[in-house]
Amino acid sequence: VQLQASGGGLVQPGGSLRLSCAASKRISSRDVMGWYRQAPGKQRDLVADITYGGSTNYADAVKGRFTISRDNARKTVYLQMAGLKPEDTAVYYCFAKANAHLTYWGQGTQVTVSS
Repeated sequence: VQLQASGGGLVQPGGSLRLSCAASKRISSRDVMGWYRQAPGKQRDLVADITYGGSTNYADAVKGRFTISRDNARKTVYLQMAGLKPEDTAVYYCFAKANAHLTYWGQGTQVTVSS
């Protein structure tokens, strides 16, 4: 399975971006898809994830600003980001967790929040 992420870029503080991540094929009806991010010099942290059935989970730092969704027919997960802050600057990695032992990763997309 390959994951293709897109949608990153440069945005001013307070702005919005939408990230997309498309899987090359369906994984399972129990998979979890989502996003991690990694800022320079920091560890990779979970941003948000969503189950195949639509249950969501968010990091405290993004609650109320980011919305994760998925289109199972298109095998795609989205991350709508609003109210962006400079501290949201990072490389965002999408993932798809098939089970406890297998996780697929996308290539990463840069998000830079700066005036």
